[in-house]
Amino acid sequence: MPKTIRNQFDKYLTYEKLMEAHLKCQKGKKNRNNVIKFNLKKEDYVWWLYKELKDRTYKHGKYVAFYVYEPKKRKIEAARYIDRVVHRWLVDTFLEPAFLPQFIENTYACIPGRGMHKAAKDLQKAMRECKRVYGEYYILKMDVSKYFPSIDKIILKNIIERKIKDKDILWLIDQTIYGGRNDTGIPIGNLSSQLFANLYYNEADQFIKHKLKIKYYFRYMDDSVILMKDKTELKQVKYEIEKFIWENLKLKFNKKTNIFKSKQGVNFCRL
Repeated sequence: MPKTIRNQFDKYLTYEKLMEAHLKCQKGKKNRNNVIKFNLKKEDYVWWLYKELKDRTYKHGKYVAFYVYEPKKRKIEAARYIDRVVHRWLVDTFLEPAFLPQFIENTYACIPGRGMHKAAKDLQKAMRECKRVYGEYYILKMDVSKYFPSIDKIILKNIIERKIKDKDILWLIDQTIYGGRNDTGIPIGNLSSQLFANLYYNEADQFIKHKLKIKYYFRYMDDSVILMKDKTELKQVKYEIEKFIWENLKLKFNKKTNIFKSKQGVNFCRL
């Protein structure tokens, strides 16, 4: 992938690529009503979608909102199925190739080949190493308050535009970020939102790893953990991160963010 992306939209916009995106979207969901209806005329729908994108007349539809209560109350916003096909094409074709190489090794959410199990395994390995090297050590468990609803779309667009210069891809990203909703933040539930949220907090990842030079740092979306020997130093690190994410990302930690002694441990699977 080149340093910046230009003039790529029409090159990768094909009927075949959109059909491939549909086939990926329907995996594990073939029995859902919206997928069944789409499949009844999938060739027509994909051809229509191709024409809409080709002519730049595509408009993202409205979301259907509902709440889930496990592990905590969250508002989920479901896009139309045809919009999810667009999200898949956008993410697979442009967003993942452009941005995944920028992510640090120790961020795990919604990244192929990583995930919760690898996060827990890597953190446990680091905790054993800290116990062996330091004896007693301290754990900073960080949690961003209302992360997805707090993401600033202007800041997000500025981050995206460092890499993507293609005006047509940016047009489609605007449809994805702004289309179908008028409130702040980005919707929980979109494939594209997962990548945008990872990209947004990657700014903090880079600061923590390269500016603060923290060795034991692990993140799963907006939840993260730092292991350090010295509590006073860890308090200063916490302050520096809080300052950075507010000044650069307009984010705040919630009350769950705290420092623990190593013997108290931390259940990363609940992050």
